[in-house]
Amino acid sequence: MSLGFADIHHAYGAKSVLRGIDLDVAPGEILCLLGPSGCGKTTLLRLAAGLESVQRGRLEIGGAVMAEGGREVPPERRNVGFVFQDYALFPHLSVAENVAFGLRFSPKGERVWRVMDALARVGLESFSNAFPHMLSGGQQQRVALARALAPRPQLLLLDEAFASLDARLREQVRDDTLHVLQEAGIASLLVTHDAEEAMFMGDRIALMREGRIVQVGAPDALYLKPVDRFVAIFLGEVNRLPARVVAGEAVTALCRVSAPGLPEGAAVEVLIRPEGVRVAGPEAGGAVAEVEASRLLGATTLVHMALPDGAGGLLHVHARMPPGPGLARGERVSVTVDTSRAFVFPPEAPQLGDGAASC
Repeated sequence: MSLGFADIHHAYGAKSVLRGIDLDVAPGEILCLLGPSGCGKTTLLRLAAGLESVQRGRLEIGGAVMAEGGREVPPERRNVGFVFQDYALFPHLSVAENVAFGLRFSPKGERVWRVMDALARVGLESFSNAFPHMLSGGQQQRVALARALAPRPQLLLLDEAFASLDARLREQVRDDTLHVLQEAGIASLLVTHDAEEAMFMGDRIALMREGRIVQVGAPDALYLKPVDRFVAIFLGEVNRLPARVVAGEAVTALCRVSAPGLPEGAAVEVLIRPEGVRVAGPEAGGAVAEVEASRLLGATTLVHMALPDGAGGLLHVHARMPPGPGLARGERVSVTVDTSRAFVFPPEAPQLGDGAASC
C-alpha cells in the first residue's frame, strides 16, 4: 500500500511547523524523512499514524482518504504499525505478550502463529518468554519492530528508532532492520536526523527544513546533486572555499568549477566533499599545500592541509583518502579536485537582525 500527503499544513498555536507538504511513499518503498530537530518531520509521522489531527490538507493510505477537512479515520482503523524512539514495551509483559498486544482481537490460534512468525522475522523466536529488562537495547528495538509487523500493517512508521543505541550496536541493528523491511515489502516512513542513517536505510530521502521539503530523491542524488547549500552541508562534510565567477567558472585558489547561469565576476562559494580532494606528491602538478595533520579513521584517512588563498591568507582543506601510509605534519603535497564532488552556490543571504551569514 502507498502513503500520500497533499498540501499538509500544521501549527501548534501560533507556531507553524508544516508548510504545504506534498509527499508520496510507494508500495514497498522505504522513505526517510531527514532534517534537523524541530523541522516538522515527527509531526508529519504522527499525522500519518493518526496521533495528530490533520488541520489542512489531505492524507491517503492505500488510495483511501484517512484525513481531510476535519474528517479523520481513527488510528486503530488505519492498519499502520509504529515503532517509537523509546520502543514503548510493556515491562510486565513477556516478549511474546508484547508482540501479541496488537493482535488481541485475532483468534487465539492465529495470534500465537503470528507472534512466532513476527519474532522469527527479527531473529528473536528463542526469547519469546523473556521480559524487556532481560534484553539488550538492540533486542528491545527488534521486539518493538516485531510488534509493529505482527498485525501485517499496510504502512510502517519509525520515529528515530535507532537513536538510543550506541554507535556500534546501531550499525548492526540498522542492517538487521533494513533486511526485515525489505523482506516485509510494505511502505515504510522512517524519521531521522542522521544523514548517514538516511542514506543507508532509504530508497529515497525527503530532506526537511523549517516545515518544508527542500529536496526529495535517491540518496546519491541528494549527496551528489544538492539543490542548495543547506542540502550539501546536511548530507555530509564539505570544504567551503570563496570563489569568483570568471568565464562561466567559479575560480578558487584550489580549483575551477563550472558555474553556469551565474553572472560574470560574481562572488560565490564552492563546496567540496573531502573525498573529492585528491592528494599526491608535490611533483604531481596541482596546488601545493602543507599537511597540518593526518589521522587514520579506520576505513579512511583524514588529512588536514593549508594552502595560500591568493590574498595573503591561508585556506584550510580536509581530504578523505583510502587508508595507507600516513602523511607527516609539515609535508608538502599536491592537491587537485574531483569536480563531480564540488558544488557552486551564491553567497548566503544575511540573517535579519545580525547581518551575519549563517547556515
